[in-house]
Amino acid sequence: MSPVKTAPPELTTGDAALRTQYLSEVLDLLYPQPCRTDGSPGTPIAEYLVVPDARRPRLLVPTVSRRVAAVAVRRYAEPQSRTARLKRDAVVAALRTGASSMLLRDRIRVTGPFSTSIDGYLSDALARELAISIHIGPARANRKPVLQLIGPEGDTFGFTKLGTGPLTQRLVKAETAALTALGSSGLTKLTVPRVLHAGQWQGLQVLVQSALPVWLPRATLTPRRLVAAMLDIAGCCGYTQGTLAAGSYWHELRQRLAAVADRPEGVSLTAAAEMLVKHAGETAFRYGAWHGDWAPWNMANVDDALLVWDWERFATGVPLGFDAVHHELQRRIQSTDDAKDAVEVTVQKAAELLAPFGVPAEGRTVTALLYLVDLATRYLTDRQAEAGARLGVLGTWLLPVLIRRVEEL
Repeated sequence: MSPVKTAPPELTTGDAALRTQYLSEVLDLLYPQPCRTDGSPGTPIAEYLVVPDARRPRLLVPTVSRRVAAVAVRRYAEPQSRTARLKRDAVVAALRTGASSMLLRDRIRVTGPFSTSIDGYLSDALARELAISIHIGPARANRKPVLQLIGPEGDTFGFTKLGTGPLTQRLVKAETAALTALGSSGLTKLTVPRVLHAGQWQGLQVLVQSALPVWLPRATLTPRRLVAAMLDIAGCCGYTQGTLAAGSYWHELRQRLAAVADRPEGVSLTAAAEMLVKHAGETAFRYGAWHGDWAPWNMANVDDALLVWDWERFATGVPLGFDAVHHELQRRIQSTDDAKDAVEVTVQKAAELLAPFGVPAEGRTVTALLYLVDLATRYLTDRQAEAGARLGVLGTWLLPVLIRRVEEL
């Protein structure tokens, strides 16, 4: 697994306030009563430096040793810009030399019974000594505590995800099942994490997975290697073939659309999906598995492996090529402020993107548009808009392009 996500841009005031609130919520989950996180006297459990500070928390760094603290920051995320990398490297250098008190002034001290804490639970479950760093992510419906697990010698050996509510518990369970299945599927073109532990603690769903070596030097990722890996996943559980109207994918998608039919966006998506299936007619599509969120920040290409993580959206029986369209869209969204244009250009590239997956020429635009229906249905089901996600309001970017392009078929 990765150091969580690509490092975010500078925080807005609103996002900082939400992160501060979320930090408090996470600490209450990880250190329930009688543990205390306000520095109260008691048996020490853990101490964290708050990066960059308590007003804009992004990462809690354990202070157990200089080496562990430096690793927690170094392997947390890959910054997007040279300036961000310099800032990250300055913090790492300060932690290694002991000069961090000049940069990181805010600390959180946890006291109480070790056995009641997440540290105690994970130490017992994995039968080893460990320190934890805690990622504080942006507002999203599927946001969940993600913990980097570091050994005494400074080795990042695992990541833990905690499902805290109905949605995130379902996603953590789904990722556990996906990684278990993929571990014995005979993949040869990519590397996925191993399940180290799965269970429940304090009402939370727990998944501990091995850390992929994303800190190794990156290599240039060629389109050929990316497609080969996506095809490896597509066929890992076998293929089926048939028309959209007669297939199980359309049956399942209709069920998902029915669940959001009480919302205007859901009505529009249902109409668009029905038009796509009608337009596809007797065209035969191939169906296989997909990662479900194959984005640039969920993978790393190193010399001898393509590392891919975050498998909570893995599914089988979907039209081939969904991963390729998703990756292209997310790559474009990442590099522009105009998400609507990113959707438009991605659909325009459908023929090029889907040709390597054997999608019939007459079915490529339909496949790309059907993927947009699938993604939009996910956003509505997860209630991303209500959670304050940046792209949660579909009417500002995805829906206008989708509806227009469907009508133009």
